[in-house]
Amino acid sequence: MKNYFDLSGQVAVVTGCSTGLGVQMAKALANQGANIVCLARRQNLIEEVAAQLTKDYGVKAIGVPCDITDTARVQAAVDTILKEFGRIDILINNAGTGAVAPAEQITDEQFENEFRIDLFGTFKMSREVASKAMIPQGYGRIINIASMYGLVGNKIAPASPYHAAKGGVVNLTRALAAEWGDKGITVNAICPGYFETPLTKETLDSDFFQEYAKTTIPMGRYGKEGELDTAAIFLASKASTYVNGIMVPVDGGYTAL
Repeated sequence: MKNYFDLSGQVAVVTGCSTGLGVQMAKALANQGANIVCLARRQNLIEEVAAQLTKDYGVKAIGVPCDITDTARVQAAVDTILKEFGRIDILINNAGTGAVAPAEQITDEQFENEFRIDLFGTFKMSREVASKAMIPQGYGRIINIASMYGLVGNKIAPASPYHAAKGGVVNLTRALAAEWGDKGITVNAICPGYFETPLTKETLDSDFFQEYAKTTIPMGRYGKEGELDTAAIFLASKASTYVNGIMVPVDGGYTAL
């Protein structure tokens, strides 16, 4: 019996892997047998996550501290990973932030910070991993975590820098897919809807936002823990060999309206 989504022995790097969706996706890949590199700024948290992954799934997992906005640190992190594992098969660009304020009140610093992390950080990680690992080995799966807000606007939580940066991630995904498709690398994006994370919990818990969700999400609810996992597993696996340059909204139908 064939397991189409077996990732045994592969090496997956997940950025923003200290809390929230990054940890959930790391667990999902580890459950399919992938060795995991937890990459984020807070060393104590990524080491805890890595230890838990090893304990729960029996895979090799390590924490590598890195600020994805710092080119030198990105280079050093990828060198460390390659020294440890010799290859990188999967990269999930999950690290991100989100400034919420009316557009007329957004500062230059807020806008620049959003782009530096969400868009430029995604590019820096992709560039380094592709050039040092995936292009030389002729194989790779890059999964960018964009957002449904990278596909549409919204009237509930003004976040123009986030929309702009995630929209950039969407088209960066297409551009990299076009460039690297003939090198054995696929580049795709997941566009999550409303999922509860430490970053979104306060907003999503409000009565106002819950009422909004009932009228704007066809399924009438937020995403639950684990509901992003199968999209990540599919795009990370060899089962998605001919899937390249696509956006997969996992949003309960929000972008269908």
